[in-house]
Amino acid sequence: MTTRFLTGVTPSGTLHLGNYVGCIRPAIEKSKLPDTESFYFLSDYHALIKARDPERIEKSRMQIAATWLACGLDPEHVHFYRQSDIPEVTELNWILNCITSKGMMNRAHAYKAKVEANTAVGEDPDSNVTMGLYCYPILMAADILMFNANYIPVGRDQIQHVEMCRDIAIRFNQLYGKEIFVLPEAYIDEEVAVLPGLDGRKMSKSYDNVIPLFEGGEKALKAAILKVVTDSKEPGEPKDPASTSLTQLFDAFATPEQRKDFEDKLRNGLGWGEAKEIVFKQINQEIAPKREKYEVYMKEPQIVEDILMEGARRLQPMAKALLDEVRDAVGLRRFKPVAANQTKKKEKKKTKPKFKQYREKDGLFYFNLQDAAGNILLTGGKLENGKDLGILIGKFKKDGLKAFESCYCEISEGISPDAIEQCRLELVEE
Repeated sequence: MTTRFLTGVTPSGTLHLGNYVGCIRPAIEKSKLPDTESFYFLSDYHALIKARDPERIEKSRMQIAATWLACGLDPEHVHFYRQSDIPEVTELNWILNCITSKGMMNRAHAYKAKVEANTAVGEDPDSNVTMGLYCYPILMAADILMFNANYIPVGRDQIQHVEMCRDIAIRFNQLYGKEIFVLPEAYIDEEVAVLPGLDGRKMSKSYDNVIPLFEGGEKALKAAILKVVTDSKEPGEPKDPASTSLTQLFDAFATPEQRKDFEDKLRNGLGWGEAKEIVFKQINQEIAPKREKYEVYMKEPQIVEDILMEGARRLQPMAKALLDEVRDAVGLRRFKPVAANQTKKKEKKKTKPKFKQYREKDGLFYFNLQDAAGNILLTGGKLENGKDLGILIGKFKKDGLKAFESCYCEISEGISPDAIEQCRLELVEE
């Protein structure tokens, strides 16, 4: 059974070393696993929530796409595409909007954080809250459900969005009585490193403490590492490896043996300047070949464009099939020609004479013979058990009214023996 993983990156800026270690590198490794189908996309509609600069978004899309390819993502083996090249995503987004409660969106972390920040400074709670920010989890659900992904690799701060996606999928499936959507699960890789930034806090653009991945080249990488905060101990003085984020940066690119050797050197008095040089060389050893590929892609944007468009083209049938199923479920179906759409009226079955058997309050069994119009022609029977009544009716079909000579039989007023005989013949013909 094939398991689907889906990863999206919002192109609102450039990627840094923390993105590489925490997302790109492990994701590419997982894409090589057997029985795994991987989806990687640029969530550029999401970027519109954060950025208002068209040039920045355009540049970021190119940089991030080139980064993934340079780091080893194989577009022949995975699905690599731009969110905006799959129009079915936005249509699904609207359909999901129509079944998602406002109460759920009120609980979204990003919206709540914005409201709390506005309230804290005395502003209107919804000041500068766009519908993009408010409905962000629904668009994320559309991204995931569009291709029915099983697992979504996310950080712990994104788990809520995957849980909301599950709730939306469950509601849709129940509301329309079809198991169209697979219920996704958040995938947390406990082995993935979270890199510290220049100041020791988690590496993040919001903290302005990042180490660039490719931008600025080798020079920028080295300059950033030289800015990593350390204590004031001089060369020759023993140093605690845990006292600096240099150790964690080194560990993310080193073998266990190399890590031990680096820590031993620090304890034996390695100077901070020399330590930073070692860390730079260790990181650059892995990054340099990828940087060269990145620069090639950045100079040849048409190569990247063709790869992304081919990725979208391959996914189009899958996206259309899913959306067709969703449209049918909610009633957005194609009209059919009137003649083909109408169900042929069933020809009215020609009614025939029939016997009706019943038991009266006296405990005896009776029957009546009805013509095709339901008129009672005769009533008879008055027997002690139903079996004898069945035998009597059989005799009537064979011998006619003679069968009732020895038992109760009453012909309805105005009915001729000939009419009864005609009914008998029709019953015999069945």
